[in-house]
Amino acid sequence: MNLFSRIWNSSLGKKYIMAVTGCALFLFVLGHMVGNLQVFLGPEAINRYGAFLQGLGELLWVVRLSLLAIIVLHIVSAVRLTAENRAARAVGYTDYRPVGSSYASRTMMMSGLIIAAFIIYHLLHFTVQNQAINLTGKSFVDLHDAKGRHDVFAMMIAGFRQPIVSLFYIIAMALLCLHLSHGVSAMFQSLGWKKNYYKPLLDKGARLLAIAIFVGYTSIPIAILLGYGKNYAPGLTPGPTASEFSPIGGAR
Repeated sequence: MNLFSRIWNSSLGKKYIMAVTGCALFLFVLGHMVGNLQVFLGPEAINRYGAFLQGLGELLWVVRLSLLAIIVLHIVSAVRLTAENRAARAVGYTDYRPVGSSYASRTMMMSGLIIAAFIIYHLLHFTVQNQAINLTGKSFVDLHDAKGRHDVFAMMIAGFRQPIVSLFYIIAMALLCLHLSHGVSAMFQSLGWKKNYYKPLLDKGARLLAIAIFVGYTSIPIAILLGYGKNYAPGLTPGPTASEFSPIGGAR
């Protein structure tokens, strides 16, 4: 406890906490994207994946609570670091002109807090499956496929078919990837792993990863808005697959 207290009460310690928690959250973002992209393999794949997660039982809640704790630690350490930095600068800039800093690095706090708000909404939407916010007028809890599993495919199709929901999701993913474009590189710096001779490579790699993640996540709502899965009905398998989707003609 004393060790954690010393780490938490030092600026360097909070930077390490931000880096370690940021790394864990980044790995989760990648894993979550890979899982979600199974929607393009059709209902059988994504529903099987959903059933596997639900089959973890109490372990799934351990993972969820651990992720929640990591998110809280990441946000609180960021807020405290920002407050300390502002307090250390007794007099603000009269004419602030950022030099050598990107827009992503200057908006880390803002984008992080908006992402946190989106996470809450996203959990209520697809995890808690709150009927009041899905804009469909129907409960996602009642969706089951022909094998009796929760129909994740139907839930995603119905959820992202709402333009407002999809737009909010796309904007949130843009902010997340803006955050990651700087955060991934900053993580290496906080851990002391960012050396000058490969710093440009890390910075460019972080931006490319952020773009890839943005494309991966947003391809789902965009494809659904363009017609992917429009002929699918809950309880039917195998349903549409990736080969049945055309960005021009929609689902065939």
